[in-house]
Amino acid sequence: MKTGTNKYGISHAIQRQQNIVSYIFLAPMLLFFVGFVLLPMGMGIVTSLFNYTMNDFSFIGIQNYLELFKDTVFQRALWNTFIIVIGSVPLVTLFSLWVATVIYEKPSGVTSFFRGVFYLPVVTGSVAVVVVWKWIFNKYAGILNYICTTLHFTDTNVDWLGSTDTAIWCILTILFTTSIGQPIVLYIAALGNVDKSLTEAAEVDGATPLRIFWQIKWPAIMPTTLYIVVITTINSFQCFALIQLLTSGGPVNSTNTVMYYLYQNAFSLYRYGYANAMGVILALIIALFSALQFKVMKNDMDY
Repeated sequence: MKTGTNKYGISHAIQRQQNIVSYIFLAPMLLFFVGFVLLPMGMGIVTSLFNYTMNDFSFIGIQNYLELFKDTVFQRALWNTFIIVIGSVPLVTLFSLWVATVIYEKPSGVTSFFRGVFYLPVVTGSVAVVVVWKWIFNKYAGILNYICTTLHFTDTNVDWLGSTDTAIWCILTILFTTSIGQPIVLYIAALGNVDKSLTEAAEVDGATPLRIFWQIKWPAIMPTTLYIVVITTINSFQCFALIQLLTSGGPVNSTNTVMYYLYQNAFSLYRYGYANAMGVILALIIALFSALQFKVMKNDMDY
């Protein structure tokens, strides 16, 4: 190696210039990340230790966190959030994988059609989607009640969004339909990248389709599965728009979630410190879930 050059033969002066240019190009994004991600996170953690309201900003330590665990509304919101996560993540993952497995080997036109159909709710505005579902679940003019009464499943119209027994399941249904688009597209791409020589060799050896999927395709798409599980978990924990537009947390807090309760405290009650304490707790729960998912699934990774 010549003096003044690195192992690739590039002089140190040129390398320094390249590094400086790289940092200059990265600087806007780094500033954005620090200013709009790291700084608000730090401020949220700090202000969660204060009685931060419109008229007060006094240090109270962990009092907000102690109050959270005595707050029955927060406990109900946390329980509802867990129901949404536990109900949506497995269903979204399994259904998306099944759909992708069925259509990824179809002709490209057919695959593109179904991919577009399932992805359509993702690119459609939340308000438009909610308006359609609100009409479907309407107690008096909804198509769901019309079908149920016509087929004699029920004798009277059901107030789907106004009943504590059914409202949370309506939210889960809508969340499911709006969450499967991206996983299906990702799974189709992942399955299409599986080495065909391996599957063809297994078929020649007499392996069944189930065995081929479980021992060849499944390990190959495990990184995609991990990404889908983690992202779906995070999105489910942060369920907010559907609650705000459909039920506003009702009836009787049966659809209230941590994100919506946080919003209520921050922007309706102006209890910013208390709301930030909720945000910290929610962030810790999401981090714990994500870490467990990485721990459980990383051993099956096939890189």
